[in-house]
Formats: sequence, structure tokens, C-alpha cells
Amino acid sequence: MTTIKDSVHDHIEVQGVAEDLLDTPPVQRLRRIRQLGTVDLVYPSANHTRFEHSLGVYHLADRALSHLGIEGQQGERVRAAALLHDIGHCPYSHNIEALVYRHTGKYHDDIADLVDEGPVARTLTDHGLNPDRIADLVAGGGELGQLVSGELDVDRMDYLVRDAHHTGVPYGTIDHGRLVRELRFVDGDLVFDEGNVQAAESLLLARALMNPTVYSHHVARIAKGMLRRGAEGLLAAGETTAEDLRRMDDHALHVALRECPATEGYAHRLERRDLYKRAVWAEMEAVPRDLLIADHDTVRDFERDIADSANVDPEEVILDVPAEPEMTESSSCVLVNGEVRQLSEQSTLVNALRAAQRDQWRLGVYAPAEHSERVGNQAIRTLGLDLDGALVRDVRPGINATLDEFE
Repeated sequence: MTTIKDSVHDHIEVQGVAEDLLDTPPVQRLRRIRQLGTVDLVYPSANHTRFEHSLGVYHLADRALSHLGIEGQQGERVRAAALLHDIGHCPYSHNIEALVYRHTGKYHDDIADLVDEGPVARTLTDHGLNPDRIADLVAGGGELGQLVSGELDVDRMDYLVRDAHHTGVPYGTIDHGRLVRELRFVDGDLVFDEGNVQAAESLLLARALMNPTVYSHHVARIAKGMLRRGAEGLLAAGETTAEDLRRMDDHALHVALRECPATEGYAHRLERRDLYKRAVWAEMEAVPRDLLIADHDTVRDFERDIADSANVDPEEVILDVPAEPEMTESSSCVLVNGEVRQLSEQSTLVNALRAAQRDQWRLGVYAPAEHSERVGNQAIRTLGLDLDGALVRDVRPGINATLDEFE
């Protein structure tokens, strides 16, 4: 057994298959992938890694299995899946995942090809575990897969409290010990036991508060857009393949960006925190429906049109259209008077938080500071944004006295 001191869970005891998986290269690679990607440009202490998080998920999974009375090979499968659940992450975590998916068809939880051979496969088979079944659990398959990837999974419980701890933002602080103890299976569904509506709401509320404060902070979004544009440039220049990009770590990607003439500008800006600025920051009500659902190619066409109208390099315009907000946690289930009910049916908070998510949603257009005014004016026209009754950044000098959050 190996005991590891953790900043969140204190001492984590790792044993069995998980102990033997610890030093495999795919797991050790997670030491070099930051949990929150570019968020450290906002919160400097947010330098925790996917490795720490994976240990935390393993720990909470182990506690949940003990509480649920799941032992033997079934338990070992879940522990292995918990430790391995993030080995499919590309560099900078989720920041370039959509780009990698467009080229490979794989998201971070598609790990079958990463566990079917090599040291991970050998370790699993040495413990009598089928790698394909582990990959299925990571993707949320089967009853026990809900513990690793589901609406009440231990993944979410760890990253909320861990991200809150390392950013210093208190909103993600949840009682994960209680949450784990109150899990149970009813007819194959993972639910919270009687009297835990408020516990389920705590997960919902923590996620809703962390999103605008941490996960979707405008500086992190701008840096993410620049990083994504740089990674696209690497692929276009033939400097790497999507499969190789997927297996890089943060350091390798940054070096690749710096050494490629087509992308070195992005690398230098990111390392100096010389980021693009917001030219437009618009509420959902200001955005045409067609733009809200636009695919990647359409967004790129809009970027080129804005750049052409503003007479700037197309690489100096980034259009950031987030997905429409969703609240998957609201479909998590709780026992109420012996009946399994979805949280959305039981909680009066759900509708209020859904409305808040829509209010917090913003479309962004980013450009270098010296071009932001011109780009902003042209973007409003090109995108057909409706300024009446919606918050759209007015790019004229001196107008934003009350909007001092703009950089």
C-alpha cells in the first residue's frame, strides 16, 4: 500500500491495481496537465494537475464502494477506472478538446485505445481485469459506471472542492464526505438517500457559482481561444498530427507553438500574458439564433468576414460562441418518501439557476488591444447583434465607465 499526502483529502491510501497503475506513463503524464488549463492566468495558484485530481477521484470512489458494500473484482474495476478516467485528456485539459474531437472523433473519456496495450493493459490483465470493461466504466457504462461518470459521480465531487481550494474561490466547497456516504443504488440508478435534497442542491449550486467565477472567466476564455487558434495553426502547418497533439502534455504543446513560425506569436503572447481584449461581450438575447448554433466552419467564416471588414489579419479576430447553457446535474435523482425523483422535480432552485446561467452567458469577440475598437464595431454589424435591451460592449472610447471589468 502507498500513502500519498493530498491537499484536499489529507492522506490517500492507494493499493491493489491502482497502486500498480500509479507509475505507468499514461498516469504519470497527468502530472504535466493542469486541471484548469488557462485559468492560472486569472488565479495564479490554480496550478493543480489532472494527476492530483485522479488520485482524489480514486479516493472518493474507494470511500463510496466501501459505503455501498461493493467488494472484490467489481470494486477493483471501479478503482482502476477512477484512477484512469482522465488519461485521455489532451494538453491544457478541456481547452483544445473540441479541436481534437473534430480531427479524431475522440473525447477525453474515450480511452479504449489507450488501455488496450502497453503497461496499462499489462497491469490490468495482471490483476485479472479486462481493459475494455475499464474503458466502458470510464465512459459511464453500466450501473457502476455512474460512480465514475454520471450525474452524481465522484469526479464532480472532487473537482469542485479541489478547484475551489486551489483558486481560493469558496463557491465550490461542498461536503463531499457526506455526499459519498449518502449514495445508494435503487433499481440500478445511483441516487441520494432520503433527506438529501439539499445535498443534491449543493452540487448544483456549487457548479453554477464556479462557472462564471472560474471556469468561464473572461480572461481564461480569451486565453483558451488563443491557445485553440495556435493548436489549429500547428495542425494546418503540418507540425503535428491530431493524434500526436492529443497525447502531448502542456509543456510539449507550448514548445511546439513556440517553435513553429506560424504559431510562435500565440506562444509568446500566452507566456507574457499579453492577451487579446474583448471587443464585444454580448448577452444571449442580443445574438441571432443561427449564430448560437453555428458550427466551427461557420464561426471561422464569420471571423474572416469581421477581419476583412476591420482590415486586420484574420488571425487577430477570435469569435467565441459558447454552447447554450445546460444543467445536467438537475437530472440527478434523490429519494423522497421512498420514491426516486429527479432533482428538477423536487427543487425550487433549479429554475432560478437555469435562468442565472442564461443571464451569465456571453458571446465574445477578441482582438489585440490596438484593434479591439475597430473589430468590435465591425463584429456588431457583421454578426447582426441586437443592442436594444441587451448588454453589448460599446466599443467607443469612454463609454464603459460602469463596466470596469473589461480589460
